[in-house]
Amino acid sequence: MEGYGQSAGDCWLLAAIASLTLNPEVLCQVVPDGQDFGPGYAGIFHFQFWQFGEWVDVVIDDRLPSRDGELLFVHSAEQEEFWSALLEKAYAKLNGSYEALSGGSTTEGFEDFTGGVAEWFELKSPPPNLFHIIRKALERGSLMGCSIDITSATETEAVTAQKLVKGHAYSLTSAEEVMFRGGIVQLVRIRNPWGEVEWTGAWSDRSVQWNGISAQDRSRLQQRTEDGEFWMSFPDFLHHYSRLEICNLTPDTLTSGQVLKWNYTLFTESWRRGSTAGGCRNYPDTFWTNPQFKITLEEADEDDADGNCSFVVAMIQKNRRRQRRMGEDMHTIGFAIYDVPPEYEAVNNVHLPRSYFATHCSRARSESFINLREVTSRLALSPGQYLVVPSTFDPHKNGDFALRVFTQSRSLSQPMDVDEIRVTFEDEKPPSEDDVPDNFKNLFGKLAGPDGQITVFSLQRILNKVVSSRSDIKTDGFGLETCRNMVNLIDRDGNGKLGLLEFKQLWDKVQKFLKVYKKNDLDQSGTMSSSEMRVAVEDLGFHLNNSLTQLLVARYSDQEQLVLDFDNFVSCLIRLEAVFKMFNTLPKDENGNVELGLIQWLTLVMG
Repeated sequence: MEGYGQSAGDCWLLAAIASLTLNPEVLCQVVPDGQDFGPGYAGIFHFQFWQFGEWVDVVIDDRLPSRDGELLFVHSAEQEEFWSALLEKAYAKLNGSYEALSGGSTTEGFEDFTGGVAEWFELKSPPPNLFHIIRKALERGSLMGCSIDITSATETEAVTAQKLVKGHAYSLTSAEEVMFRGGIVQLVRIRNPWGEVEWTGAWSDRSVQWNGISAQDRSRLQQRTEDGEFWMSFPDFLHHYSRLEICNLTPDTLTSGQVLKWNYTLFTESWRRGSTAGGCRNYPDTFWTNPQFKITLEEADEDDADGNCSFVVAMIQKNRRRQRRMGEDMHTIGFAIYDVPPEYEAVNNVHLPRSYFATHCSRARSESFINLREVTSRLALSPGQYLVVPSTFDPHKNGDFALRVFTQSRSLSQPMDVDEIRVTFEDEKPPSEDDVPDNFKNLFGKLAGPDGQITVFSLQRILNKVVSSRSDIKTDGFGLETCRNMVNLIDRDGNGKLGLLEFKQLWDKVQKFLKVYKKNDLDQSGTMSSSEMRVAVEDLGFHLNNSLTQLLVARYSDQEQLVLDFDNFVSCLIRLEAVFKMFNTLPKDENGNVELGLIQWLTLVMG
């Protein structure tokens, strides 16, 4: 295949397609057999791509973008071969548009064609056995790409004196050793997906070095056509290129001769601004709110002399290309791994708190935080339980991700979150007349109406007068709806008003809320951040999971600054308490579930 990607900016995809042609089995997975222009042709084609844990079918018609009778983007040297252009169209449909394919890493295409696991090698400091790794990867059908870093935007697609293109994605398609002048020379074959612009240095198509090897090797390896594919020595490759990407069809290490059966676990989760998007360890106030996953490494690898367990953690951002039309792009992502403390080893329905991360260092982490679709690390730790905390670098970044965990030996992985949603109410014995101090009775007498009751409107005036005189808390005033919910929660006789004992009970509740609010306002700003609110809600006995926390933040916090003032904090707690108490009064089946009729449902949501 000969093609170019300058118009779409998707040379990374072209490099992946070029590598795909080297593995017929994988090619048939992506481009199913039996599709041609013969009898029964209906003008449609279908392709399959791996997307975050599952294979997705994409169906397209046969209309391809062109100008003056020429294909605009990918094309083949064969005038009647269209599969690569159709594949590009299907991939553009998967990602939302051709424009969405502009700029990327070859490993994105590799993984979406194979469902494999990608690894990176920085060629400034390569492992000593990298050539062996490359040859082994080729034997196993791995797909490989390479690129040359740029130092500024002006260098993008700049051509060097020896005709290598900076900031451009190439495929690595072969590696060979040949005898040359009495010694062994290691060679790699590189493909430029543009189908032109080739290396002109040593071992290029017409270089004199080919005269120094056997006629058999020369016939087998040398090409003299300007097809974009060329050989170069491995030392020159390391010198001129910056990065090598390898997508392994399985996580089998390329440094061992053993093919293993890997244990595999897939999680899909989200980061949500204000609730589960805590950012990296640089943000200790929010880092602990990120999703957490427990890995149990049960036994050491048989061939590990140190008694460690090998595993691979791969975290991939979902659907970021599709969101470019909304001004989004790749987040900068990474992960950290911690020991699970002994008291949490036997439980999963918890979320480790801020205090744990404030006093413990990570055991391992991704090599760096980077704005690529996926970060992958191959690690080895002793048997035990570990916590993986994936995050964006900065907090409050919305995003969805998939986390893959591969282990060589037996293991168990599961998310760490509150799966038993519950509340623990303190014993709230209604006060008696004797429990009410005389000064409170006198105050109530001045505030109550002629009937000795406080209405919703009176309660609103009372609360707003009290909070407006305080400088240590911020509020824009209690709304009528919040006050109505407060009365409904406490009102025992159903008259929509509060008597002395009911008002005393509500007053004590608000004072308790105020105490917890002040305690968790760590920066004494007078407001409560969303992460502080999460702790405060738990202090008051509510054990909620991530999705419910996200709901509360969206419903009650200021969406710009992600803070709650005091009246919204009280409103949140009153509503939580009311719905929990209402649920507890409903009849349940043996699984603790309730079935509601229309009247019950309307009463619940309108109450």
